[in-house]
Amino acid sequence: MAWLQDQLDQISEKTRQLVQPERLQPSERAVSELFASGIEQQILPVGSLAPEFILPDANGRKVRSSDLLALGPLIVNFFRGRWCPYCMTELNAWRDLYPQVRMKGALLVAISPQTQHQNNLLLQQYDAQQTLPFPVLSDPGSAVAESFRLAYTVPLYHQKHYRRILVNVPFMNGDATWRLPLPATYVIRPDGAIAFAQAHADFRVRPEPEDVLAAL
Repeated sequence: MAWLQDQLDQISEKTRQLVQPERLQPSERAVSELFASGIEQQILPVGSLAPEFILPDANGRKVRSSDLLALGPLIVNFFRGRWCPYCMTELNAWRDLYPQVRMKGALLVAISPQTQHQNNLLLQQYDAQQTLPFPVLSDPGSAVAESFRLAYTVPLYHQKHYRRILVNVPFMNGDATWRLPLPATYVIRPDGAIAFAQAHADFRVRPEPEDVLAAL
């Protein structure tokens, strides 16, 4: 069942209905060029040893991957930022499925290059009953994403497009690098080996959670 992708496709369809094609062209070009670069085939693959990381959560508390893996398998979700509706839809899906993650003895963390403050604002979007039950971590400059071979620099024409639609990536990320991760999901076993790895050059495409859960 492609239920998550169905939700994401609905966002794309609504966008096409509301936005003129020429205004969508920069994003379409960026996706096409990113795909042609072969970056999807260069990500850290299944069977590799996952890089260790220590990153701050929304409250500044340091979260160590080694500590999490000591408790069981770990799902790592790389997302672009709270400004991305596709990312938020995916995070909401994992929020709803988190009981299944825990039933399998696993944990989940979400990682983006946005600042701790932006992650805190993300969490404030939820009420007490709907809040995300997993840590949202800040990865300055997409350094950890780079170690998973997911990071890329937004091209100049796409930077201009983001500015036109008031998506201030440098402000959200706290630096001027314009580095973003491919949206990606990994499953890491307690021994550090990668059991599931999927990333897409097209930000509108994400792995189905049931496929990720099957790898636990």
